[in-house]
Parts: sequence; C-alpha cells; structure tokens
Amino acid sequence: MKTPCIAACKNQAGICSGCLRTINEISQWRKLTPEHQSNKINQIKGINSTHACPSCGSASFCDISAGKSHCWCFDIEKRDLSNTPKFDKCLCRKCLSLLDIE
Repeated sequence: MKTPCIAACKNQAGICSGCLRTINEISQWRKLTPEHQSNKINQIKGINSTHACPSCGSASFCDISAGKSHCWCFDIEKRDLSNTPKFDKCLCRKCLSLLDIE
C-alpha cells in the first residue's frame, strides 16, 4: 500500500505535521483504491495542483477549485486568519498547519 507517511506524526489541529494528510484522510486511507492513494499523494506533494499557495508559493491543491463540492480543508479545525492577508486562493496544507486554531 502506498502512503505519504514519513513517521513524523503530530496532529496539528486536524493535519498531520509529517505527511500533511488530514486525520480523516489518514483514517480512510486503507479504504482508498491504489489509484486514489496515488492521486492524493500527488495532490499533497504538489505534483497535481490547482494553484500556487499565496503565502509560500508552493504548488497547492483545492478540491473546490478542482470542481468538487467538499474540500479536504473543511475537515480540519478552523484556523485563525485574522493576522494573514486576504488571499483569493487557498493556503497549502503546510501553511495551514502552521496557523493557530480559532
């Protein structure tokens, strides 16, 4: 089974600081087909991306931008964005994981 796990797990309010998967993605991982696992890994690594993160510039993936009605970021704890500039695109998983929760 493919996995992005790097054995550096720490729950950052819903995002693993090691592999950057959401807790929901981790718990559902074994139920995904190998194709879906590869696709998710490519999204996390920025190989498949919808935009550049407006904070750090790295390749990022947004399910809403990809045409879905639910995004992975809906499954994490809300972050405090009051000290960040208003962006027209989503932050990447790493930048979101570094923000304080509300």
